[in-house]
Amino acid sequence: MVHIDDATRAAEVRRLAVASAQSEGLGRQASEEVAIIATEMATNLLKHAHAGEIHITRLSPASEPGVEILSIDRGPGIENLEECIVDGFSSVGTAGTGLGAISRLADVFDAFSQPGRGSVMVARKFLHGPQARSQAWTFGAVKAPYPGEVGCGDNWSVLRTESVISMILADGLGHGVLATDASTAAITEFQSGRAESATAMLENVHLALRSTRGAAVAIARIEPETGTIRFAGLGNISGVLLGPARAQFMVSHNGTAGLEARRYQEFTYQFPVDGVIVMHSDGLNTNWSTSAYPGLLRRHPSVIAGILYRDAARGRDDVCVVVGRYIPV
Repeated sequence: MVHIDDATRAAEVRRLAVASAQSEGLGRQASEEVAIIATEMATNLLKHAHAGEIHITRLSPASEPGVEILSIDRGPGIENLEECIVDGFSSVGTAGTGLGAISRLADVFDAFSQPGRGSVMVARKFLHGPQARSQAWTFGAVKAPYPGEVGCGDNWSVLRTESVISMILADGLGHGVLATDASTAAITEFQSGRAESATAMLENVHLALRSTRGAAVAIARIEPETGTIRFAGLGNISGVLLGPARAQFMVSHNGTAGLEARRYQEFTYQFPVDGVIVMHSDGLNTNWSTSAYPGLLRRHPSVIAGILYRDAARGRDDVCVVVGRYIPV
């Protein structure tokens, strides 16, 4: 995550984005396009919002290899967002190559903006081009460390098989290096795929974290064919199913993976039609509501995660929010 507060930050964002693209195996042309996207996003933040954040994420842990660039601001917002995405349109009398260039070069582009509240926009570039968008279940996340720390003690991942999609969020106790070690150990065990239920995965993570300071952990297993969600958690990880009509909170038991786990229990839920699954650590307030953002649930999961992070992060802890959504292809 890079705070954009002066013109020199654009070069930093560009370097980080290109490095991530190369790490994901993107070729020269795609990496150059990532560089343009990153630069345009950073300069747009300065030009229109005067400050904000850019989050750069490697996509291979959760989807096809690629890079995501997420822009978050609390600026004046964009009243004519659809017009601004068209190449050549400018709201400030410039050449108008900003959002139009981003949307044209990106394999995925989406945004949400409200006048007076700011904007969040996402651009993704994949190793295998636009066809890599074909995964109907799409995930997005935002994480940020405790202020002053380099590493984030919260982490997440997605594991896909032919019939089930599993997602995990781990919040290492405290913050700093030891918290990061704990959440990393949880993700490593989860990615091994040595279990076939949410409770068995959770138990394996608990055992794997015995040598760490421990973590709050929750695992959700999505069965796309039936729309079933199986959820198991230890500690203060929030899981919510959001639908057009209501929000359903999923149950997690008290405990700490690696330290104390008196009970593993899996709870079963039905995924709402046109719904969204949200999981987040306690670095996010629990009193947020999407009712203040008309149309948000139809946006890309990374945009939803960015809005929740921007407006509900406590600001005094590590934070991670993960969003999953079925997007027909």
